[in-house]
Amino acid sequence: MSITAERKQALIKEYATVEGDTGSPEIQVAVLSERINNLTEHFKGHNKDHHSRRGLLIMVGRRRRLLDYLKTKDECRYNNLIKRLNLRK
Repeated sequence: MSITAERKQALIKEYATVEGDTGSPEIQVAVLSERINNLTEHFKGHNKDHHSRRGLLIMVGRRRRLLDYLKTKDECRYNNLIKRLNLRK
């Protein structure tokens, strides 16, 4: 369900805006998207796992807030991130 440390480091390296960047909205959204995708796959076989479903909804809300923040801060970065992650909207 969770992502491995190697996968997280790869995402950080891929979406970092500058060297040593670990907390930019792009990285946070990318890591959350990876976790959301893993949980979505988990629910295909465990559809009664309501505790994890609540965690998924919290992550989706957090990702939405980060995307809203990025859109108001810099719309060009927002659009690039949406394209790179293949997210709707």
